[in-house]
Amino acid sequence: MKGGGETPLMAQYREIKARHPDAILFFRMGDFYEMFYDDAEVAARVLGLTLTSRNNGGAAEVPLAGIPVKAASEYLRRFVAQGFRVAICEQVEDPKLAKGIVKREVVETITPGAAFSDDLLDSARNNFLCAVVVRDDAVGIAAADLSTGEFRLITALLRDADAALARLAPREVLVPNAESGTAADRVDALVQPLGALVHARAPWEFDHERAADALAQQFAVASLEGFGIGAPDAPAVGAAGALLRYLREVQPSGLPHLARPVAERPGGVMPLDEMTRRNLELVESLRGGEETAGTLLSVLDRTQTPMGARQLRQWILAPLTDVAAIGARLDAVESLVNEGTARAALRDALDGVRDVERLAGKAAAQRATPRELRALGDSLARLPAVLSALRRTSCGGVLARLVDSWEDGASIASRVQGTLVERPPLGFEDGETIAPGVDAELDDLRAVANGGKDAIAALQAEERARTGIHTLKVGYNRVFGYFIEVTNANRDAVPSDYQRRQTLTGAERYVTPALKAFEEKVLGATERIESIERRVFEQLRAEVGAQIAMLQGIALRVATLDVLASLADVAAREGYVRPVVDDEAVLEIERGRHPVVERMMPRDQFIPNDVTLAPDARMIILTGPNMAGKSTILRQVGLLVLMAQMGSYVAASRARVGVADRVFTRVGASDNLVRGQSTFMVEMAETSAILHSATARSLVLLDEIGRGTATWDGLSIAWAVSEHLHERVRCKTIFATHYHELTQLADEFVSVRNYNVAVQEVGDRILFLHTLRAGGADRSYGIEVGRLAGLPGPVIARARALLTVLEGEQLVPALAGTVRTARAAEPITDQLALFAAPDPLVERLREIAVEQMTPLQALQLLAELSAAARGESSAPVAPPSGRP
Repeated sequence: MKGGGETPLMAQYREIKARHPDAILFFRMGDFYEMFYDDAEVAARVLGLTLTSRNNGGAAEVPLAGIPVKAASEYLRRFVAQGFRVAICEQVEDPKLAKGIVKREVVETITPGAAFSDDLLDSARNNFLCAVVVRDDAVGIAAADLSTGEFRLITALLRDADAALARLAPREVLVPNAESGTAADRVDALVQPLGALVHARAPWEFDHERAADALAQQFAVASLEGFGIGAPDAPAVGAAGALLRYLREVQPSGLPHLARPVAERPGGVMPLDEMTRRNLELVESLRGGEETAGTLLSVLDRTQTPMGARQLRQWILAPLTDVAAIGARLDAVESLVNEGTARAALRDALDGVRDVERLAGKAAAQRATPRELRALGDSLARLPAVLSALRRTSCGGVLARLVDSWEDGASIASRVQGTLVERPPLGFEDGETIAPGVDAELDDLRAVANGGKDAIAALQAEERARTGIHTLKVGYNRVFGYFIEVTNANRDAVPSDYQRRQTLTGAERYVTPALKAFEEKVLGATERIESIERRVFEQLRAEVGAQIAMLQGIALRVATLDVLASLADVAAREGYVRPVVDDEAVLEIERGRHPVVERMMPRDQFIPNDVTLAPDARMIILTGPNMAGKSTILRQVGLLVLMAQMGSYVAASRARVGVADRVFTRVGASDNLVRGQSTFMVEMAETSAILHSATARSLVLLDEIGRGTATWDGLSIAWAVSEHLHERVRCKTIFATHYHELTQLADEFVSVRNYNVAVQEVGDRILFLHTLRAGGADRSYGIEVGRLAGLPGPVIARARALLTVLEGEQLVPALAGTVRTARAAEPITDQLALFAAPDPLVERLREIAVEQMTPLQALQLLAELSAAARGESSAPVAPPSGRP
């Protein structure tokens, strides 16, 4: 509570904190950021800082924790990594000129989704902040990357919105504040799986008309129609209104680098659901975290620039569905594949180009340091060599458009390189920043400051001659300034105009009027130098920032060229081929390989396979033992289709890909204990999503549907799912299974084909050949796999004995019609009969009421049962009647 004795400083703090209650307030006090009250206690707990206290007038003690301004970036990184928002409150006037308490203001709020610092960002991925709103069956998504200025408006169908959000992977999400209702439930279902920091905002902020006015004002246009944004984009425009309002709150200085919005509507790219991204390990490994090793991204990423790395990630997560657009990318990749020398020159020229996009954003936001601005200038200076290398290719299509629209920012590069020294220091106080010849006054002052060494040497020689003290020294100390040092042995020779400044062991330090005048001149020059350097630099930064639109266009073209060159380089190195991509419902892959698995194996050891799916053979039932490679083949097919549709060459000797509107994969399963779902429930939920979303143009890749429940339940589900996909959806499907009974589908439906992954038996051992061949497998070889895994010998032997009996006695359902029974030649004995069909003698025993039998009847019954067990005939026992 505010007391009557509260200090002016704490009153100022309390007023500013009240405007930012949800953020940790970094309150600038000299060379430190201080935190008070709850913020201090949180900082002490999260950052391990020492918690102290400050007197707030009278007896009040306020909890206090502080960090040095120069070390703030590391503490900020740790705060933001744990989802905190941090408001930076700076001193906005010179303390020397302040009357009373120094004026302070929050200059920015740093959040997980709103950050500029490299310490808080991953150079290889965007850092999106999103706003989401549901309007009927459409979802509006506005996404902005504050570090690059990228701004997207995405309108998606409700069923595809989760895929669009997952592709963006936002760190922070804004949603309308609604306590309940269908729309609120839908938004929550979309946002909850993202693991992002979520903020509920007032519903009116998502209003379409208000948002359209705010966007038009931001970009100084009369309407949004000039951006190609119209009625179909209304939900996304509404979301953009809330996003823009939030960005202005966290960046009160403005958003000069926010790029014009780009609208994205349903149908342009393929939505990839979470299970497909996860199962195919597109950009993140199944091991989780930020690990990219073992992913498709790790194979394809040979980009040379951060912008290219980010764009490649987006291309992988957003495969195209338009044949012409895919062909245009493939044409560009083909040109670069065929011209290896030009490609190498292009990649060499791109090497060393820094993050133009983020550096330009910092310049526009007036945040770039001298070192960062010089890096931007040096990067732009490399672009003429990039263009020269590009022109060495047979430019057509995409490459020709890049050449025609090319801007290299040569004037900016020249201005930056001519103004800043080659290697600027981290701070103005650490060395020269502005190059000689830029400012005449600056050069004169430097002559004074730099000439100090000569002046000191001359002064020292003069004083030695005047005093006769040959050991006299003139030096400088940051605390005491310039001084004349005389040993105690020569103290008697010190002139009367020497004024004592400091006493040392064995010596005294003095100052003279002449030395004081020299010091004032030099130190005045130093302060003036720093002031002029700041002024010149800030003017340069403003000039560069004003060209943000051109710089963002340059960054986009460089990124596109970098990705195309990366795909071409990978294709040439790995022996990939250009796929034929068309609108036919056909998938033909000859000698296809898994691009990730083959990279992890010794050269030429991966065994390629052929796969064909067509209207008259659109479903494959794939059987074979564990470890034979069924899952690898499924993932391989999915990856090759996605590579083709993103515009990449593929790992095969020939490929024809009919464009798929969706690729669905269900490979492997796991519990979702957080949602209270078992492995089987997760499997069924994922399968249900596929059956509801797939169309005739989709590719469905299923692995072991129905294995998480009882055998006949699972087999029935697997059969029904297969029938539904074949008869109702009519999509291209590969179904890998251990249910050999499903091979009967080929007898029932003309478009089903059976394939198996071959093995070779050598005695009681098996060799996995990893080769696809026509026909179904007759065994799963699970026991052999158990032996390879190290199961004890007695367990293996017993399992083989049980398998012999069970295979002979089990009911084999002909699911399309009747039930066939296969009987063993020998009778079942011992406990094996527990697994067999019901025994007539057992059934007879169940029907007997023992308590109603006489002793004689019991003996007769026993004799009858014994004879029946031996296969002999015996007179039946009369049923008991009455009491004995």
